[in-house]
Amino acid sequence: MKIDPGFPKQIAIAFAAITGLAAYPLARFGTIEVIVAATIGAIISTINVLLGYFSIEYSLNKSYSTFLKAVLGGMSIRMLLMLGALLILIKLFGFHAVALTVSLLGFYVIYLTIEVIFIQRKLIIKNQE
Repeated sequence: MKIDPGFPKQIAIAFAAITGLAAYPLARFGTIEVIVAATIGAIISTINVLLGYFSIEYSLNKSYSTFLKAVLGGMSIRMLLMLGALLILIKLFGFHAVALTVSLLGFYVIYLTIEVIFIQRKLIIKNQE
Protein backbone atom coordinates (compact mmCIF):
# COMPACT_ATOMS: atom_id res chain seq x y z
CA MET A 1 0.00 0.00 0.00
CA LYS A 2 1.50 3.29 -1.13
CA ILE A 3 0.65 6.18 1.17
CA ASP A 4 -0.10 9.55 -0.43
CA PRO A 5 1.11 12.22 2.03
CA GLY A 6 -0.99 14.88 0.31
CA PHE A 7 -4.27 13.93 1.97
CA PRO A 8 -3.05 13.91 5.59
CA LYS A 9 -1.32 17.22 4.85
CA GLN A 10 -4.60 18.70 3.56
CA ILE A 11 -6.37 17.45 6.68
CA ALA A 12 -3.69 18.99 8.91
CA ILE A 13 -4.00 22.32 7.08
CA ALA A 14 -7.82 22.25 7.34
CA PHE A 15 -7.61 21.33 11.04
CA ALA A 16 -5.16 24.18 11.73
CA ALA A 17 -7.21 26.70 9.75
CA ILE A 18 -10.53 25.81 11.37
CA THR A 19 -8.98 25.66 14.82
CA GLY A 20 -7.33 29.01 14.23
CA LEU A 21 -10.61 30.59 13.13
CA ALA A 22 -12.51 29.12 16.07
CA ALA A 23 -9.89 29.82 18.74
CA TYR A 24 -10.77 33.43 19.49
CA PRO A 25 -14.57 33.05 19.63
CA LEU A 26 -14.24 29.94 21.77
CA ALA A 27 -11.72 31.52 24.13
CA ARG A 28 -13.68 34.77 24.35
CA PHE A 29 -17.23 33.47 24.66
CA GLY A 30 -17.04 29.75 25.40
CA THR A 31 -16.93 28.10 28.76
CA ILE A 32 -14.39 25.39 29.49
CA GLU A 33 -17.13 22.78 28.88
CA VAL A 34 -17.82 24.20 25.43
CA ILE A 35 -14.12 24.34 24.55
CA VAL A 36 -13.53 20.75 25.67
CA ALA A 37 -16.60 19.48 23.78
CA ALA A 38 -15.61 21.34 20.61
CA THR A 39 -12.08 19.96 20.83
CA ILE A 40 -13.29 16.40 21.33
CA GLY A 41 -15.68 16.75 18.37
CA ALA A 42 -12.82 17.96 16.18
CA ILE A 43 -10.61 15.07 17.27
CA ILE A 44 -13.29 12.44 16.65
CA SER A 45 -13.99 13.83 13.19
CA THR A 46 -10.27 13.94 12.38
CA ILE A 47 -9.79 10.32 13.44
CA ASN A 48 -12.82 9.40 11.32
CA VAL A 49 -11.45 11.00 8.16
CA LEU A 50 -8.00 9.47 8.65
CA LEU A 51 -9.55 6.01 9.00
CA GLY A 52 -11.45 6.72 5.77
CA TYR A 53 -8.20 7.73 4.09
CA PHE A 54 -6.54 4.45 5.08
CA SER A 55 -9.49 2.44 3.75
CA ILE A 56 -9.26 4.30 0.44
CA GLU A 57 -5.52 3.73 0.17
CA TYR A 58 -5.93 0.06 1.10
CA SER A 59 -8.66 -0.66 -1.44
CA LEU A 60 -7.74 1.59 -4.35
CA ASN A 61 -5.75 -0.99 -6.28
CA LYS A 62 -8.10 -3.83 -5.43
CA SER A 63 -11.18 -4.89 -7.38
CA TYR A 64 -14.04 -2.46 -7.77
CA SER A 65 -16.27 -4.46 -5.42
CA THR A 66 -13.54 -4.55 -2.77
CA PHE A 67 -13.08 -0.81 -3.16
CA LEU A 68 -16.81 -0.16 -2.70
CA LYS A 69 -17.04 -2.50 0.28
CA ALA A 70 -14.05 -0.91 1.98
CA VAL A 71 -15.03 2.69 1.29
CA LEU A 72 -18.84 2.56 1.61
CA GLY A 73 -18.94 -0.20 4.21
CA GLY A 74 -16.15 1.47 6.12
CA MET A 75 -18.02 4.77 5.95
CA SER A 76 -21.13 3.16 7.41
CA ILE A 77 -19.18 1.60 10.24
CA ARG A 78 -17.32 4.84 10.94
CA MET A 79 -20.58 6.82 11.00
CA LEU A 80 -22.12 4.35 13.45
CA LEU A 81 -19.03 4.57 15.66
CA MET A 82 -19.17 8.37 15.58
CA LEU A 83 -22.86 8.30 16.49
CA GLY A 84 -22.11 5.90 19.33
CA ALA A 85 -19.27 8.08 20.57
CA LEU A 86 -21.51 11.14 20.36
CA LEU A 87 -24.26 9.49 22.38
CA ILE A 88 -21.84 8.13 24.99
CA LEU A 89 -20.09 11.47 25.40
CA ILE A 90 -23.37 13.35 25.80
CA LYS A 91 -25.41 10.86 27.82
CA LEU A 92 -22.76 9.22 30.00
CA PHE A 93 -20.12 11.90 30.35
CA GLY A 94 -22.31 15.00 30.11
CA PHE A 95 -20.40 16.81 27.38
CA HIS A 96 -21.93 20.01 26.05
CA ALA A 97 -24.23 18.59 23.36
CA VAL A 98 -24.39 21.56 21.00
CA ALA A 99 -20.65 22.29 21.01
CA LEU A 100 -19.77 18.62 20.54
CA THR A 101 -22.30 18.08 17.75
CA VAL A 102 -21.56 21.30 15.87
CA SER A 103 -17.82 20.72 16.06
CA LEU A 104 -18.06 17.09 14.99
CA LEU A 105 -20.44 17.80 12.10
CA GLY A 106 -18.62 20.96 11.02
CA PHE A 107 -15.30 19.18 10.74
CA TYR A 108 -17.04 16.17 9.18
CA VAL A 109 -18.55 18.21 6.33
CA ILE A 110 -15.26 19.94 5.54
CA TYR A 111 -13.31 16.68 5.74
CA LEU A 112 -15.89 14.87 3.64
CA THR A 113 -15.47 17.46 0.90
CA ILE A 114 -11.70 16.96 0.96
CA GLU A 115 -12.17 13.17 0.99
CA VAL A 116 -14.52 13.16 -2.03
CA ILE A 117 -12.11 15.34 -4.01
CA PHE A 118 -9.27 13.00 -3.00
CA ILE A 119 -11.18 9.90 -4.15
CA GLN A 120 -12.11 11.56 -7.43
CA ARG A 121 -8.51 12.58 -8.08
CA LYS A 122 -7.20 9.11 -7.21
CA LEU A 123 -9.74 7.41 -9.49
CA ILE A 124 -8.89 9.73 -12.40
CA ILE A 125 -5.20 8.94 -11.97
CA LYS A 126 -5.94 5.20 -11.70
CA ASN A 127 -8.07 5.21 -14.85
CA GLN A 128 -5.37 7.03 -16.84
CA GLU A 129 -2.82 4.32 -16.06
